[in-house]
Amino acid sequence: MSETCVLSVIVPVYNEEESLPHLCPRLLKTLDGMHRPYEIIFVNDGSRDASLKMLLDFHKANPGKVRVIDFNGNFGQHMAIMAGFDHSRGDVIVTLDADLQNPPEEIPNLVAKIDEGHDVVGTIRQNRQDPKFRKMASRMVNSITNKITGLRLNDYGCMLRAYRRDIVNIINQSCESTTFIPALAQKFAVNPVEIPVGHTEREHGTSKYSIFRLIRLNFDLMTGFSLFPLQAVTMIGIVVSALSFVFAIYLMLRRIIVGPEAEGVFTLLNINFFLMGITMSCVGITGEYIGRIYQEVRKRPRYVIRREWNDA
Repeated sequence: MSETCVLSVIVPVYNEEESLPHLCPRLLKTLDGMHRPYEIIFVNDGSRDASLKMLLDFHKANPGKVRVIDFNGNFGQHMAIMAGFDHSRGDVIVTLDADLQNPPEEIPNLVAKIDEGHDVVGTIRQNRQDPKFRKMASRMVNSITNKITGLRLNDYGCMLRAYRRDIVNIINQSCESTTFIPALAQKFAVNPVEIPVGHTEREHGTSKYSIFRLIRLNFDLMTGFSLFPLQAVTMIGIVVSALSFVFAIYLMLRRIIVGPEAEGVFTLLNINFFLMGITMSCVGITGEYIGRIYQEVRKRPRYVIRREWNDA
């Protein structure tokens, strides 16, 4: 790609008043050093602290380089990135978290891979500075998700990524109310690549992803890109039904041969509770898909913009 192509950097922001004073100068210095036209799009995802005021000050101090989109509520990280995609002008689009765990100094390495001809550049965090439990859970989720979805991503959780404009256009045309952008881009990519990037411990502020939000995000990922959970539920139902039928025949023959007995009552109760647990899990998985169908049918907007600050 030509070195004169416009670079768009999208940064979703949610209650990051402690990180922004450190992020903005480093990001500006990195992009100025690349010697190519660029724009930075900050998407304020319903922050309740001073993040918006800081972004507006940064916008005023850097006219023509910094744009700010302000949501009227909290719609989530992926919807904030989608808004950035919708409003970006660049031929190359880079997404970056505001927490500085992925250093903005890595952006030139991603853009270099795009210039080599790759349409999606994913990243793999090296020497992750996260709690051990979170790293173990991440590795497990990455492995399971790859098997379920058929995708090949080594690090679904890292949002420092680069995309060519044609991939972003396809993502914008996918009018899903819930989605997982790295997986969606991987699905549409023709020549994707993953590269290692640095990862540092969060020094400012706290993580906005609770365990519940991470679980919900992984449900979005699995149900949005595969029918495997539903198919697994069907297979479990068939297997359990067959085993239950065999067990019923066994109990009937035992009653005829041995006679009635009460010693197996607790065994039957345990089996009953086990089957009830499977049934509830199956209903829950089916409900996840039905809930997402319901969200799509309502046709509510994915996000609502209160105001946009744009010098163009």
